[in-house]
Amino acid sequence: MTVMTRGVFYVHSAPSALCPHVEWAIGGVLGVAVNLTWSPQPAASGAYRTELSWQGAAGAAATIASALRGWNHLRFEITEEPTPGSEGSRYSYTPELGIFHAVIGLHGDIMIPEERLKTAVVRAALGETTLELEIDKLLGRRWDDELETFRYAGDGAPVRWLHQVV
Repeated sequence: MTVMTRGVFYVHSAPSALCPHVEWAIGGVLGVAVNLTWSPQPAASGAYRTELSWQGAAGAAATIASALRGWNHLRFEITEEPTPGSEGSRYSYTPELGIFHAVIGLHGDIMIPEERLKTAVVRAALGETTLELEIDKLLGRRWDDELETFRYAGDGAPVRWLHQVV
């Protein structure tokens, strides 16, 4: 039995040459043809942005993020809502930073695993770093800082729904 979920895919910036390849990659994961509506991204000259609300099998966000990671000049985020058998997820990607993954709780907060918190506290206690810097890493602050300009520039963009064929 396939567990279904839903999420939102945001392309914050992509050059026009990548747009059809992004559609093809998403369609390959979701099993349906994808034809997105792209609009100019005011934060990056010559770049485009789009949003897609999707439904598909649990884990689809990870598969889409994996398919698109490493693409130069592409900035994106994808979320996946929790299911009875899995946590929610958020993936953020920039060419400079690579991919960031966070487990998302029921109310949209980042959930940090206990061992990662313990490691951050120990590293700070040993003087290798500060606790503030470690928490920023755990929360993906560098990704948020880089993507914020692109998020803001995309306010008011249309959202489309796409459903996976099962």
